[in-house]
Amino acid sequence: MPLDASLALLALAPAAYFSTLPGIAPHRSQLLATAGVAAAGFFLTTALVPIVAKLTHRRKMFGKDLCKKGTSLGDVEVPEALGLVPGVVFMMCVILLQAGTSAGATPARMLAYSSSLLSICFMMFLGFADDVLDLPWRYKLILPTVASMPLLCSYTGPTAVVIPAMMQPLLVRDGALTLLGAALDALLLPFRGDVDTAAGGAILELGWLYFAYMGLLAIFCTNAINILAGINGLEAGQSYVIGCAILAHNLLELSRGNEDVLFSATLIVPFLATTLALLRCNWYPSAVFVGDTYCYFAGMTFAVCAVQGKFSKTLLLFFVPQVLNFLYSCPQLFKLVPCPRHRLPKYDAMTNTLKPSAYEHPADKKEYPNMTILCAALRVYGPLHERKLCLVLLVFQALCCAAGFGVRYVGASQFYGDEMPKL
Repeated sequence: MPLDASLALLALAPAAYFSTLPGIAPHRSQLLATAGVAAAGFFLTTALVPIVAKLTHRRKMFGKDLCKKGTSLGDVEVPEALGLVPGVVFMMCVILLQAGTSAGATPARMLAYSSSLLSICFMMFLGFADDVLDLPWRYKLILPTVASMPLLCSYTGPTAVVIPAMMQPLLVRDGALTLLGAALDALLLPFRGDVDTAAGGAILELGWLYFAYMGLLAIFCTNAINILAGINGLEAGQSYVIGCAILAHNLLELSRGNEDVLFSATLIVPFLATTLALLRCNWYPSAVFVGDTYCYFAGMTFAVCAVQGKFSKTLLLFFVPQVLNFLYSCPQLFKLVPCPRHRLPKYDAMTNTLKPSAYEHPADKKEYPNMTILCAALRVYGPLHERKLCLVLLVFQALCCAAGFGVRYVGASQFYGDEMPKL
């Protein structure tokens, strides 16, 4: 089965199942309209990627595939920053959907649409600027903060989190704050937060700290995809799998009567369609590179979906491989261990496989293993072909997302008691 057909089934199988549930019925027409516009976005992206690739190549925006160095494919000049195409088409799709539903929309809903699109568009523009200017890493932490400002400034949802049932007695007992609860309440007071004694310690109001958390979520989502990269198809592939998990979660929540995720669903469907079109050209051997433009666009789209849909904690369950990669990479990212510019696996031309790479420090000639889960996977499985390595990581991503559903819908009911958290 072709790659695009296989990946399409990954999204359509759960979507087709959940769409039959009774709770979906009131929203079925809107979801079908979204799917129709997204299908048009898929074909438009497919048509535009080769055209824009020629334009970027003409402007000397291309790179060499370092994982094929020393082969004929390694000498090919691959156009970069092609994440701009699905990003622009995605914006067109969502604006068209917004125009079709704006007649009966409330001001609050229109504000959510506008601020979300502004944040995504701003992040996509900054990602393209990064591809052109090659900004230092310190700016990559600042850019998502700036881009998320419209989203944060317009956010009107809850700023509280649900405390697990087993931990609630540590904060409130017999209707009064415990010593720990009082200390936490005092810490939250300057941020307009508190421990809700009326709820028995079940609710922790974070106040302004919740906005800081959402800002950090946007920074993490954009950069986490960016650092788990380097082989053909991985950036777009992992984003597609995460997007499928978000769509399944949205449809399941809609079937349960949670309308907060409807806007997220109308964002993620066009995102999946345009990403799939890009992935066809980015798959091994890649004809285009997605660039930081796509990584930033995808990360901010996920953050917007989670914030507006009020499932930011659930989103992190789908980001387990990215969290693991970030934690494993921390010693190099924060310069505790020497870190090269590129931490890609090493290509072995004799076997046409990738091997774990290491950085040889010029001062002491000592080799430092590169700390990425790409290299970790190669240390576990041994040398792998680039396509197979990508598939291994995408399967791992899908398994982690499936486990995230288990934690969210099975484990959380045991962990939180009768009240399931939305955040």
